[in-house]
Amino acid sequence: MDTKSQREIRRFSPSCAIPDLAGEITQALVGKGPALGIGEIHSLTCPGNIALVIGTSGTTGMSKEVSFTAAALLASARASNKFLNALPGSQWSLFLPLTHIAAINVVIRSMELGTLPVDLRDYDGEYPKVDFTSIVPTQLFRALNGDDRLLRHLQNAQKTLVGGAALNASLGQQARDAGIKIVETYGMTETSGGCIYNGQAIEGVEFSINPSGLVQIRGAVMAQSYLNAPELFQLQDGWFITNDVGEIVDGKLNILGRADDVIISGGENISLTAIEATLSIRYPDIEFAAFAVTDNQWGQALHLAVVGEVSESEISHFLEAALGAASKPKGIHHLDSLPLLGIGKVDRITLAKMVKHE
Repeated sequence: MDTKSQREIRRFSPSCAIPDLAGEITQALVGKGPALGIGEIHSLTCPGNIALVIGTSGTTGMSKEVSFTAAALLASARASNKFLNALPGSQWSLFLPLTHIAAINVVIRSMELGTLPVDLRDYDGEYPKVDFTSIVPTQLFRALNGDDRLLRHLQNAQKTLVGGAALNASLGQQARDAGIKIVETYGMTETSGGCIYNGQAIEGVEFSINPSGLVQIRGAVMAQSYLNAPELFQLQDGWFITNDVGEIVDGKLNILGRADDVIISGGENISLTAIEATLSIRYPDIEFAAFAVTDNQWGQALHLAVVGEVSESEISHFLEAALGAASKPKGIHHLDSLPLLGIGKVDRITLAKMVKHE
């Protein structure tokens, strides 16, 4: 379609039935009618070549209206199916909310295979068997810690994509030991969701590490722009620069953590990712989230949110022995569940606000 023309954006309810959504997506992909809008979107129109707009706040807290062409969405779906060796007629299941690109991907991948996903978002009874599914690490954790219905579903799938947030090595190994054939995915909304599977780029995608140590990605799956802030969507020679620090080992991408996850507490650098990863190895059945709280004495004070039963003194002693005295939390908070940003990332801003209001 003509990029200079304008296309209406039709907002779609995340509670819609899958066949209805598939029909809307089909019309948007072939350029008929309005573009499909999902999530927090204030724009009323978009360029004529845009098929989908997803509102996302990401980890910065700023609302972004990420726009996609049909070509990018189809490139992502086809490359994913190809990587997984998905054949026509193969069945996907849907667990993810339809406010996120990962869920839309499941629908488009299914359509490319001539099927529709089995909607398990609010499903009563034993989950049916499918060939493929896509979940976040929190769902994988629950499957391995009491949700036997979900565990059986994942064990029966040919492949289970796990993305949306970092998957710690301990949880990944537990899943493999339980017979779940996981594929760890990496990507973000701007890359049409996961575009690197088990450290390898899917077809049509490239990755590299820039001079600052940050992961950068380019390829056919890239979003077009931010409708509400086009000046912020700046590609350098086609590369989208992420905020993730990474390395390439034997041709595979290894994510080391986010560039902004290191805090300075009392003059000591502390990696929040390292705190969480270290704890997950010692306590695989407990969920942890490390976060910082502004503090007059420390500058940034390390705090820890915990879901599960574990001694606070034991945690402190373990972290001190493993990572040094600076890694002892200044506060440990027991929660029923961790607040999430999007479909998998822990909302550290909400955790910090929670502590300030205690």
